[in-house]
Amino acid sequence: MKALLALEDGRIFEGVSFGAAGECAGEVVFNTGMTGYQEVLSDPSYKGQIVTMTYPLIGNYGVNEADAESRGLWLEGFVVKELCETPSNWRSEKDLGTYLLEHGVIGLQGVDTRALTKHIREAGAMMAVISTIDLDPASLVAKARRSPGLSGIDLVESVTCEEPFTFADQDGPNVVVLDCGVKYSTLRQLREEGCTVTVVPAHTTVDEILAYKPAGVLLSNGPGDPAAVTYAIDTVREILKLGTMPLFGICLGQQILGLALGGKTFKMKFGHHGSNQPVKDLLTGKIDITVQNHGFCIDPDSLDTDVEITHINLNDHSLEGIRHKRLPVFSVQFHPEAGPGPHDARHLFKRFIKTMKD
Repeated sequence: MKALLALEDGRIFEGVSFGAAGECAGEVVFNTGMTGYQEVLSDPSYKGQIVTMTYPLIGNYGVNEADAESRGLWLEGFVVKELCETPSNWRSEKDLGTYLLEHGVIGLQGVDTRALTKHIREAGAMMAVISTIDLDPASLVAKARRSPGLSGIDLVESVTCEEPFTFADQDGPNVVVLDCGVKYSTLRQLREEGCTVTVVPAHTTVDEILAYKPAGVLLSNGPGDPAAVTYAIDTVREILKLGTMPLFGICLGQQILGLALGGKTFKMKFGHHGSNQPVKDLLTGKIDITVQNHGFCIDPDSLDTDVEITHINLNDHSLEGIRHKRLPVFSVQFHPEAGPGPHDARHLFKRFIKTMKD
């Protein structure tokens, strides 16, 4: 059925709906990946956002349960240029439209995603509404303008696990993962390195974490404004006071670590979303092509002199990695687990393992 995408600045895009019907609101962003749409859909970091894919044809290899990055779909809406309704792949279990319908997510196809992407790049990410039930542009623009946005809102509480669980029980280092919206690929990488992996909710206290006798703590990716996740920041600050606990932060985990170290974060114009972001390691000079999904970033000028910048983004020179000069603590803004995307940065998991063993 006919559907509209309305942006808060008054821009309207018309298309045809697929998946669920109804209405949704979220911050509209674009993802530059050519493949991996199922991993995008199931990434908890997209909570609160409407995602448009820049690659025009989406859905051609279907979806399957093995490629899911979490227990559900978290984004508010999904926008594509052209939907493939007849996927062809030996691993495919269902088509994309059915997948979205099962999870109650509204899809919109037939949109000029190139124009939408260019508009976001120029004007910045903004709130938007997709609707199949209200086709009045003025009404939808008003709804988008009334939407609260992402700044100052804790979205982690809606994606974190409800109870602790063991993902892997092995002979290697015991890692506690603070789940702010962790992707399964991160847990799989730790398992492949031989770790025992225990996942705990984001509101878990430092005493509860230490009760697991971890060799290290991983701060996971997740959605929204890191400054709003005050309980996780407080927990990390207490862990840092121990002075000996290895910490590895990924994406939102880096931002939480930066805030715990006394830094500040800011909202980016349109963020980084995709699997082709070049990042330079300042310690080695090596350049990795990385997977990214974030709209907030640490302000490098806000960091204490005890914190060293280790990585920068080669597109916009934003901060992509930090480490503490005295403590066994480091983090990156990108996703070294990939899922989907290039595996250039997976060596960071080995670095974390080495840090714990040392």
